[in-house]
Amino acid sequence: MVFAIAKELQMRKSEFKDEIVETIYFGGGTPSVLTTAEIEFLISEVYKNYTVAENPEITLEANPDDLSSERIIELAKSPINRLSIGIQSFFEDDLVMMNRAHNSAEAKKCLEEATQYFDNISLDLIYGIPGMSNEKWKQNIEMALSFGIPHISSYALTVEPKTALNKLIQTGKIAKPNDESAQEHFAILVKTLEANNFIHYELSNFGKANYFSKNNSAYWLGKKYLGIGPSAHSYDGVSRSWNVSNNSLYLKSIQEENLPNEIEILSITDRYNEYIMTGLRTIWGVSLDRIETEFGREYLNYLQKQAQKFINDDLLFIDNGILKPTQKGKFLTDGIASDLFYLNLEV
Repeated sequence: MVFAIAKELQMRKSEFKDEIVETIYFGGGTPSVLTTAEIEFLISEVYKNYTVAENPEITLEANPDDLSSERIIELAKSPINRLSIGIQSFFEDDLVMMNRAHNSAEAKKCLEEATQYFDNISLDLIYGIPGMSNEKWKQNIEMALSFGIPHISSYALTVEPKTALNKLIQTGKIAKPNDESAQEHFAILVKTLEANNFIHYELSNFGKANYFSKNNSAYWLGKKYLGIGPSAHSYDGVSRSWNVSNNSLYLKSIQEENLPNEIEILSITDRYNEYIMTGLRTIWGVSLDRIETEFGREYLNYLQKQAQKFINDDLLFIDNGILKPTQKGKFLTDGIASDLFYLNLEV
């Protein structure tokens, strides 16, 4: 698999020949199962085949149970300069309910050690967990802050079908996630992190100055990205492609020197909708000038008409030609965006 990924990097270099790689991200699944030598090999393949910025952000996603003291020290000596750690919660009962492989003690120990070797660390926290009081949620946030982490990603609990959690909810052993509770948790999260000098730069992401995720910001700002490996998605501004999710089919295809992906050319409407969806989630908002320049007056008129009711309800506002959600509208951003989508235009 590692050699196949290296081969795909070589096969696709022409797609990025005019681009400078600003960020390399090992994520999706469990990239921390790779040895440090394998990670270094893949990074060297990127440098060999692409033009890389002087100080790229190179992130590894990992869970606390993957990050032993030895592993953290090894990674600190490698080109990896950012860790994204899936903590989820510092409470044992939450971790058991979410079927996490690590426990609370491992989560704390991992952060104690990682912060000695890495300055740039992000951690994930989940809110809206059934039965989690506002006080318990505050304690989770305070615990995260106690480690001096400069970036926090936080998401509402979603229940996927065919999971142990879904079964527990269906059998009545655990209550369903509650939207009202999740909204309260979100408000506490925003207030607490902003009071601690975090900038709420994207709906689910908070970073101190100079610690925004360059990788994630690229998605929200509509930059090109290249996804390598099974299931990986890519975007070049006009089309989206995704690799086959089956490992065996992926390997077979690469061995035969065929790219194992499907491509979708995005219509103007698709691109407008994507910009609305990503722009509204960020502090950069949606530029009305860009809507008119890139998509035309018809789309601008439509957006202004659709947005007016949300402006009247104090959920959106326009500041210097930029459409953004208000503090009250932030939690509802995804639903608002879907109401601003242009669904019926054939382009």
